[in-house]
Amino acid sequence: MARKSKFLLISGIILVVVFVLVYVGVNLTSNLGKTKPQITAQDAAKRLNKLYSNISVRTDTPIKGQIDLNPADVGETLPDISKYPITVNNTTNNYVEIFSSPEKGGTGVDGWLTETAEAFNKANIVVNGKPASVKIRNIASGTGVDYIKSGKYIPDAITPSNELWGEMIKASGVKAKLVSKRLVGNVPGIVLSKSKYDALVQKYGSVNVKTVTEAIAGNEFSMGYTDPFASSTGLNFLITALNTFDSSNILGDKAVKGFENFQANVPFTASTTIQMREAAKSGMLDGFVLEYQTFVNTADLKGGYVFTPFGVRHDSPLYALGDLPQNKQDIIKKFADFAAQDTYQKAAQDKGFNGLEDYKSEMTPVDGDVLIAAQKIWKEKKNGNKPIAAVFVTDVSGSMAGEPLNRLKESLLKGQKFLGRDNSIGLVSYSSDVTINLPIGKYDTNQQSMFVGAVDSLQASGGTATFDAIVVALKMLQEEMTANPSSKPLIFVLSDGETNEGHTLKDIKSLIEAYKVPIYTIGYNANIKALQNISSINEAASINADTDDVVYKIGNLFNVQM
Repeated sequence: MARKSKFLLISGIILVVVFVLVYVGVNLTSNLGKTKPQITAQDAAKRLNKLYSNISVRTDTPIKGQIDLNPADVGETLPDISKYPITVNNTTNNYVEIFSSPEKGGTGVDGWLTETAEAFNKANIVVNGKPASVKIRNIASGTGVDYIKSGKYIPDAITPSNELWGEMIKASGVKAKLVSKRLVGNVPGIVLSKSKYDALVQKYGSVNVKTVTEAIAGNEFSMGYTDPFASSTGLNFLITALNTFDSSNILGDKAVKGFENFQANVPFTASTTIQMREAAKSGMLDGFVLEYQTFVNTADLKGGYVFTPFGVRHDSPLYALGDLPQNKQDIIKKFADFAAQDTYQKAAQDKGFNGLEDYKSEMTPVDGDVLIAAQKIWKEKKNGNKPIAAVFVTDVSGSMAGEPLNRLKESLLKGQKFLGRDNSIGLVSYSSDVTINLPIGKYDTNQQSMFVGAVDSLQASGGTATFDAIVVALKMLQEEMTANPSSKPLIFVLSDGETNEGHTLKDIKSLIEAYKVPIYTIGYNANIKALQNISSINEAASINADTDDVVYKIGNLFNVQM
């Protein structure tokens, strides 16, 4: 009897062990091959609902505001030109001011033109009987062209990264005379991880814009590029891609359709090269666009990446602008000749320029009107068949009272003109509690009027429950995605970054990761680091609003993402 009991006990233990092993095995195999975010996504809706249920949320009745139906005026959003630094001051009264793109008008490896201009100013060069000098202002090509096209500020000359910008200046009605086709050599390129490069070569035989666009259209890999309204490389890539789809008419139906198919599988368009580089470092992208000079000077790209040039060369042409007096024209020409000397071209090579000299531009120059039309196509088609659904989350806590809230309102009221009409938007405000000021709706004239009315009515008081508001925005977007599954969700948080009530970032970080919703942050009198931490979760940008160019920056951000 004792032996039988012992046998039954042992048998029972064995059965329990077997059951446990089977249970564990089933769970392991059910999760086999899944990443942590995928597993998290299975219960994301349940956890979102639980967090939402703990938040005090009210919904306001939208009030319509007065809207301005005039198109967005970039000139109005531009700050005073003093926002952009002078890297070389003129040393004489007989001088010219030159806008320079940042890869050569800055400092260090990006300071070739700066150092060349300093040498020019010390060389005692005489023009029309007087000592001559130059002033260099460091400003991105697209931004510099915005000043010139709008007439807000026109320097004597500009040296953008490529000739595309010169053609756009001419198309705007401003006289632009090409003084030098090349100050220093550079090329744009597609940067691919070595493994992806080898895979494309194996399948397509070579890597170029044509094979890359085909591979992206086929959803074979992920690539990002930069804003073609602001970035020289981004504009070049857009034109080159359209040309790849139909070289006989880059604005025709065939080219546009090809671009739509391609763009539908582009997961990321960056506002800046820095933002795109950060996304690439995270492993989110298999490839991205970059200039060769930046590529060779970036240590973490060496070895594991391959650079493939494309499009029009970036040889930093120099243009004289407007109807300049002869002495200014002569100074510009003297400076171009000075920069072409072997001493300064050798110095440029030491900073990463004048490489890949055998590469010839794949395209002939494109007329400025065509370039402007291509930018318009990009704005209309960049989201493919995936309209944006965005929620603006606005901080109206007591710490935002006064100037911060006034700047927040100005940012939204001026920036909303850059929102695409095919998109849907909503507005949330928060202090200690959260208010849905405007439910998500198609951004037609009626929704625009209610958005303006909601922004105008914002008032500051109370604590700061930032992450509660983000939970509410996620809940709104989840419901919108259920109704419109093809939409692409975005959140914009406008805040001072100081959270002192409600949930924490730790509470909701995994939820943000699971839903993969980019959260763009804009900081007013802010703890910028706290906001950057939120944006970095899904590779979005963070903007410091405590600058004169905040409306211009936000306009660019909305233009790219919306």
